[in-house]
Amino acid sequence: MVQLSLSRKLAILSDAAKYDASCASSGTVKRDSSRTGGIGSTEGSGICHSYAPDGRCISLLKVLLTNFCVYDCIYCVNRSSSNVQRARFSVEEVVKLTLDFYKRNYIEGLFLSSGIIRSPDYTMEEMVRVARTLRETHKFGGYIHLKVIPNAAPELLAEAGLWADRLSTNIELPTDVSLEALAPEKKPSAIRTAMAHIEGKREESRPDGKVAGKRKPTKLAPAGQSTQMIIGADRADDAVILRRSASLYSGYGLKRVYYSAFSPIPDSSSRLPLAPPPLMREHRLYQADWLMRFYGFGVEEIVSGGTDGLLDLKVDPKLAWALGNRGTFPMDVNRAPREMLLRVPGLGVRVVDRIVAARRHHRLTLADVAAMAGSIGKVRPFIEAADWTPGGLTDDAGLRAKMVSNQLELF
Repeated sequence: MVQLSLSRKLAILSDAAKYDASCASSGTVKRDSSRTGGIGSTEGSGICHSYAPDGRCISLLKVLLTNFCVYDCIYCVNRSSSNVQRARFSVEEVVKLTLDFYKRNYIEGLFLSSGIIRSPDYTMEEMVRVARTLRETHKFGGYIHLKVIPNAAPELLAEAGLWADRLSTNIELPTDVSLEALAPEKKPSAIRTAMAHIEGKREESRPDGKVAGKRKPTKLAPAGQSTQMIIGADRADDAVILRRSASLYSGYGLKRVYYSAFSPIPDSSSRLPLAPPPLMREHRLYQADWLMRFYGFGVEEIVSGGTDGLLDLKVDPKLAWALGNRGTFPMDVNRAPREMLLRVPGLGVRVVDRIVAARRHHRLTLADVAAMAGSIGKVRPFIEAADWTPGGLTDDAGLRAKMVSNQLELF
């Protein structure tokens, strides 16, 4: 067997990790070197670039412990039957890389996943050793995200949460039927059991009381847990995908569901599509997910704006809903409740909160709304203000065409 240099291993195992999208570093507790007595901090952030919900760009060393895998998932480039170059880090090598990169200010944390080597328990134990060594031996206070290996022992999952800021257990595909067909070694029930166990242990570790009106963060995996679904590898439509996401949010307290467009791989099975789905489909799913989590939309409301269970690729899902429910509009910005203003295309959560706060002091004009929203083109047909009413603009038969021409094309 050829001995690979550390730099060559890094090239192979960082490239192999690029298909995992669930690596944002938001939501953890604040931690700095003055408290840990070592190095590293999560202060102000969460060699991949990810984005936190507030728009901050953060850097993570994103690698696999190994791309060897005993599983033969058809959609995975690292499957056991794949003809790719294999590599494996030792625990000490991952620790060294993380510390070296952090000291050089290349990264703000570590995202570590792995193929399955020997067994789920063995693999999870090696990943936990990386995190434990960083925290205990080197007093590393930076961000750590570990990928959970389903079927690993519950005590290993609990220990992973003790050292990691966030854990993620990938649901892989939108339906159990697809997962069983394309990844026969993986059991949907085992994935859900791992999620449930982690959430249960996190809640057990939550201190009583609140801080600034919010519940105190858990001691285990304080940034929560997330998951990822591959989009376009099977025939599941957007309605199926979003219903699954809604059930995961409500059932397991997930922080995020990530959507990753299927990417064709070398020597793939004839059961997989030859081309990836449109990039815009992934983008629309993220927008729809945002509407579910922060804007009070239900899945059925969101998918009603598309056709055949697919979201409209030409317009964003909030605009699609508004165009299909024109009788709800125009919305009076000086009187409408907050939850209804959140349904106005072009008005985000922060803008709506500014509107609600400002209208307590004076009646808002269209110029006031424009100043708060930054752009008024999408908003104008759907609102009334002290000096503005859209008249027939809301019901204009050509409104959709006008809106489409203003939307960025990402096909």
